[in-house]
Parts: sequence; C-alpha cells; structure tokens
Amino acid sequence: MRDLRDDALKIFNYSLKAANAGHAVDRHLKIVGNRHACSLLVADDCEYELKNYENIYVVGAGKCSGAMGAKLEQILGKRITRGLLIVKYGQKRYLERIDVVEGAHPVPDRVCIDATRKIVELLSTTTSNDLIICLLSGGGSSLLTLPQNGIELEDLEKVTSLFLECGATISEINTVRKHLSRVKGGRLARIAFPSQMVTLILSDVIGDPLDVIASGPTAPDPSTFQDCITMFKKYEIERKIPEPILRYIKTAPEETPKDSDPVFKRVKNIIVGNNRLAIDAAERCASELGYNTLILSSSIEGEAREIAKIHSSIAKEVLNSGDPVKPPACIISGGETTVTLSGKGKGGRNTEFALASALCIDGLDRVAILSGATDGTDGPTDSAGAVVNGKTVKRAAKKGIDAKAYLKNNDSYNFFAHIKDLLKTGNTDTNVMDIQLVLVR
Repeated sequence: MRDLRDDALKIFNYSLKAANAGHAVDRHLKIVGNRHACSLLVADDCEYELKNYENIYVVGAGKCSGAMGAKLEQILGKRITRGLLIVKYGQKRYLERIDVVEGAHPVPDRVCIDATRKIVELLSTTTSNDLIICLLSGGGSSLLTLPQNGIELEDLEKVTSLFLECGATISEINTVRKHLSRVKGGRLARIAFPSQMVTLILSDVIGDPLDVIASGPTAPDPSTFQDCITMFKKYEIERKIPEPILRYIKTAPEETPKDSDPVFKRVKNIIVGNNRLAIDAAERCASELGYNTLILSSSIEGEAREIAKIHSSIAKEVLNSGDPVKPPACIISGGETTVTLSGKGKGGRNTEFALASALCIDGLDRVAILSGATDGTDGPTDSAGAVVNGKTVKRAAKKGIDAKAYLKNNDSYNFFAHIKDLLKTGNTDTNVMDIQLVLVR
C-alpha cells in the first residue's frame, strides 16, 4: 500500500513543475521568424512589429524574474539591447543580455534601492521607438523599491514589519507600499512613457489583481492615501508609524496614476501564471495516482490555524461519510493564509497550517495533510512548509516535544525541524502562493 506522505510530495512537486516561471513565459510569448531575424513578437492577443523599435529593454523584479528573464533571452536572443532584474538573495542567474542583481526580501535593503534607481534611470531615457518588457513576480514589492523623497529605508523597514506582524493582507500591505514609492502603483509605467511596455506577470495574489501583484508598478492604482490612513487605524498602529511616513501620506500632493491616465494606453499587462495553474496540475497528478479529487478553491485566505481546522474537518467527514468525495481522496486548495503573531517562535503560514492540522488529525491513521509555499520559502525560513499525518503529534511527544506549546509560541518551524518533517524544496523557479493537499485513504 502506497504511503500517503510520499503521494502528497509527488503531487506537490508535480504542481511546482507545471507552474514553472520559464514555462509560463513560453506559453504567452512567441516570435514569428527565427530568434536573430524575427519580425513579429506575439504576446497573447497583441502583436508587435519588432522592426518598429530601435531597442528592446528588459526590466523587472521578483523571486522568479530571473527564471523569466532566462526564458526571454531564449526567445529574443540578441534582439534584447540590455536589461536589469532584481531577485531575492540566493536566486542570482548569469544571463547574456540582462543583468541580475540580488536584494533583500521581504524587507528591502540598500541594494534594492540602488538597483531600482538604475532601472528608473534606464527607463527615463527611453522613447516611443523603444519596447520595454517588464517581468514581475511575487517578491517584487520588496525588491523593486525606491522610496519617495524624505522617506528613509529604515522607515520602510519599520512600516513593512509592522504590517507583517499584525496579520494584514498582502493587498493592504501593498496599498501602503504603493503610496510610499516612486515606482509602484503605476508609477514605473509613467516613467517609461511614451515607450511601448509589455509586462509579464506571475501572480502570487488571490484573484490576480494587477494593482496588487508586486505592488502594480505598471498597472493603474485604485487605492488612495486615505486608504493607508484607514489601515493604520484598523490595525491600531498609527502611533507606531514613523513620522516621515505619516507626514508624507497626510500631505502628499499627487495620487498614484489611475485608470484614466494616458500612460496605460501604452502598456499591456499579461498574467502568465497563477495558483490555479498549480492546483489544476495537482489534480491531474492525484488522479493519475488513483485518487478521487476535489478542488476546494484557489482563493483560500484567513488565519492559518483556523483554515487548517476546516481542512481537517473535511478529512474527518471523508472518513466518516465519504462526503464530499469518497476515499481514496485528494482534496486540493490554494491561496495564501496569514499568521497573527502572539508568540516569539520561528515559522511561516504553511508550517503553522501543518502544525495546527497535525493536532486536529491526531490519531487518524488514514489521513495526511501537506501545506507548502510554491516558491519554496515559507515566511522567513528555508522550508516550503511541512507534511503531517495522524502520527505526527505522538511521534513528537516521544521526543518530549509538545505540539500545542509550539503552536502557541508560533514556533512551527522548530517543531518540524526537531522531528525532521520540514518540506524543503530549494529554489523552485515559481511563486504562485501556497498549496494545501488533504489525502484520505
């Protein structure tokens, strides 16, 4: 009889390959003619006569922008004039035509600012005779960073950390980021105008909102400065916000570019991959392994440990009644949960989900649950998440490890490190949020 844990790992790894960033670019971008003498670039439903452009520049940021850039070089070759991409530390690539710079995530550092300034300097010199291809993926909000005048890096670090700690959604965090930036919230498109711009986007946000992914540097921004103030009050952190940021938000003279701005007539934004792509692949793999499958949603959000209880309850219902799908069953979901910190431990939303699940399914022999970040990085850790079953809690207890105590302290990473159950994938070349798998035999 096959092991449920092994099957969960096979399904998860299959979904990662299906959502590979390079493959995503390849599906949405092609050339007519050979790579050295091509005449037509086709991006989804748009066509660009390359003879009409003097230069092709490539810019962008995100955990997967390097992988996207590598594929773009394969497609366009020497037609690319030059470019600059900003990736997370540990993800550097050496490309022929495009420079790749490493920066900090999720809190930006000076390298991010310097690299972003170089992108701005490049785009400030382009004309209507140039084509800009922008590559964006999750992590771009941190990596593509150039604060407004008067706002220091330390101020950005503090406000980002405040929102991460209070359990704010990525949309809320990015609303503030956009309004403190010279490039986010459509401002990069404004800098590049009147050049023609094509932006290829690997989505790590529920619903694929163009204005939220990487803080929407080439998309119209519907949010306002007043929205930022509202969120400060919602999370009761207004008094903790650095004074330069609070002052700027309350007195800023100009809003971010809106949908009516003419710069967006020269921009084509294309979603090349998302969470649905990954969970559809997971379903195919599970079916091939003999499981009856059910996709719950690609839009799961909420507190990780609470969402874990719901998934665990579904597993119990499958065991007890065969609903909503009969065993052997694989229930698949995707999205991005949050963790409101109350302890001082180490972990991310996926290990927290897995630990909460382990407590819920303790003693159930025929259930396994996996929660994994598709980018291979669960919060500030080197793991993607974890896999648990009905024996996880008791196995830990034999080593003197109290699962409830570790969960209370938000110390899920160390819990799984002690029992050697962390899910470690390394760099995955994708980033389309998280995947949860519930397997019932």
